Amino acid sequence: MSTADIDEDREKNRLRFRGGRAASAVPLLVFVVWAVVQSGLLGIGDTTGLVAGMLIALIIGLFLVKGDWKRYADAVFAGMTRKVAVTAVVAWLWAGMFAETIQVGGFVDGLVWAARAFEVGAALFPAITFLLAALLATGIGTGYGTAIAFTTLVFPAGVLLGADPVLLFGAILSGAVFGDNLAPVSDTTIVSAVTQNADIGGVVASRVKYAVVAAVLAFASYLYAGAQMAGQPLDVGAQLQQVSPWGLLHLLPIAVVIFTAVAGRHIIEAISWGIVSAVVLNLLLGWLGLVDVAASDMVVFRAPETSDVAASLAGAPVVGAIVETVPRGDAVVGGSFYAGASGFFPLIVLTLLLVAGVQIMRDGGGFDAVEDWLLSSVATSVRRTELTMVLGTALVNAAVTINTAAEIAIAPFVSTLGQRFNINAYRRANILDANTSALGYIFPWGGGLLAGYSVMVSLPDEYAWFTEAMVVNPASVWPYVFHGWFLVAVFIVAAYTGFGREYVPDRASEEVSRV
Repeated sequence: MSTADIDEDREKNRLRFRGGRAASAVPLLVFVVWAVVQSGLLGIGDTTGLVAGMLIALIIGLFLVKGDWKRYADAVFAGMTRKVAVTAVVAWLWAGMFAETIQVGGFVDGLVWAARAFEVGAALFPAITFLLAALLATGIGTGYGTAIAFTTLVFPAGVLLGADPVLLFGAILSGAVFGDNLAPVSDTTIVSAVTQNADIGGVVASRVKYAVVAAVLAFASYLYAGAQMAGQPLDVGAQLQQVSPWGLLHLLPIAVVIFTAVAGRHIIEAISWGIVSAVVLNLLLGWLGLVDVAASDMVVFRAPETSDVAASLAGAPVVGAIVETVPRGDAVVGGSFYAGASGFFPLIVLTLLLVAGVQIMRDGGGFDAVEDWLLSSVATSVRRTELTMVLGTALVNAAVTINTAAEIAIAPFVSTLGQRFNINAYRRANILDANTSALGYIFPWGGGLLAGYSVMVSLPDEYAWFTEAMVVNPASVWPYVFHGWFLVAVFIVAAYTGFGREYVPDRASEEVSRV
């Protein structure tokens, strides 16, 4: 089939909108407005609320369609079943279970113990927190989980030592950015690789140089700012919970995941081996009494006490470790596997709906219109093309609160623009992922920032000495997410100077099917 025949077939099957091709962008634009109002203006960090906003946006788009609405509905289903969306879903589910499993094994406690053992004071604490958060995020592949875990435990420890709360929160978010950008099991890493048809191992290896430059600058900035903004330790007559060093042994499962993924094995296989090794380690640490963890912390069936079957199983030697009897109203399945998977359900639904919105814009010709304008007026050279890719991903991320969803939305533009100038798939994936990882943790309505803030507001209820004044305003932290800003700056410089630029003939990516 010739190119002309393909174009004719595409035009024949195109969705028609009142208002032309531009109207195909209405669902996404309605969602952006909803997201900015909900998260940015009203400060409501509710992912399910964003799901409702996208559903309403898709319904509004329906009334702009010319002719049969079935084609519009088919586009929604086609978008929600795209491989790139399913890939993100799989990554979240597996990575979520892995993250929760090493956390119940005391990994974060181990990191805090290490910080205390080296007598880290208020001036140094933000810089060390950045490194520790980066380590955790790189291992578990979820910046959101890192922001939640570190804000829950490390943040109050730093405040107690006298570290500036705003700077400390910025350091936590910077570490989350680092891991989201570099981790082989990160959803943004996976999506950036898949959408540009590149393998994960090659993508991770090729972006180390950018991440390290930004991280060195961020670490130096936290050292300087920490010294300038440090306060005195709080005299509150209270101590945080005792922490144990044994959780640091969970560096072993993290190493298993990283090594297996970079070695080129399927991402499900890599994280599954990490989960298995973490479970074995948890059981061993619990059996030896080194960490307060049991089998029921990973999976537990809390059955109604009226159930005869549950009562008999509860006394069994092995099964009884994960079966409990509770009042009927408290019956539930729990544990790290359950929490790790279920915590991503609203985000999964939102991402599928957003991909549906992208599909509508694609089938309605909106993407073609934007691509034609970019290719004819803006991206007229390699340098301008890469700058357009960097700034375009930044713009989309500033508007769409969920970084993976933003990445999926802008990925087709990056692919089309890059392929026109023969830019290597690794380079395209790195440009796509940098801003996606960074800006989602910088702006007050960003999903990563709101994830950490959502647990911070509960700290006054957990610690008598933690006051409402210590809770960081989301609008005040953006200047202090140093790694995020430096990562964006590194790619702007790289696009302008050609640092790290590769073309298709320079290096071929591996098969992407294993992702």
